[in-house]
Amino acid sequence: MSEDPRRNDPAVDSATGNSTGTASGTGNDSTVDRPQRPRRVGLLAAVATFALVLDATTKMLIVTHLTAGDSPRLLGGLVYLSLIRNSGAAFGMASGLTAVFALVAIGVVVTIVRITPRLRSVPWAIGIGLLLGGAVGNLLDRLFRAPGFLKGSVVDFISVFGPDAAHFPAFNLADSAITLGAITIALTALAGIGLDGQRLPKAVK
Repeated sequence: MSEDPRRNDPAVDSATGNSTGTASGTGNDSTVDRPQRPRRVGLLAAVATFALVLDATTKMLIVTHLTAGDSPRLLGGLVYLSLIRNSGAAFGMASGLTAVFALVAIGVVVTIVRITPRLRSVPWAIGIGLLLGGAVGNLLDRLFRAPGFLKGSVVDFISVFGPDAAHFPAFNLADSAITLGAITIALTALAGIGLDGQRLPKAVK
């Protein structure tokens, strides 16, 4: 019986080895990690600054040009501008707990600062930025407005459906920013997007 001339042929062995190596290399390429998304700290800071400046500016204008009992009517009576001092939470809830809400706001700000380095998602950055800007806006009122430090009343001025919060608690742009930020964060989380911008793995049933 004659031997197969291809057995122990270096050329055949080399070709076989190269083929195996190529297949192996192709398999390794599929396991390469995807590059990380850029950090969104700048976007968060821009959104927070915009919300804070808008809130502070509108409060300054209201306090300067509006007096208690004076309620200009806007949008055919849908919105009234009424100067109201609020010692409670957003939308006038839990009145009288100013110091408690000031400390809560400080805790929120500290928490946001701690998670910022992990932030790589645009929706999360926008939502957290709105939350941060609104929280700081009302916190500044509680810290520096009358009657004193940690006891200051928040300036509310948006009254809907009637003047002087007759039908719905009055609020300000900081409250609006907090609400929009919370909604954005909730929708982003429900969509399964993490802080890093990647889709969260689905639980195995």
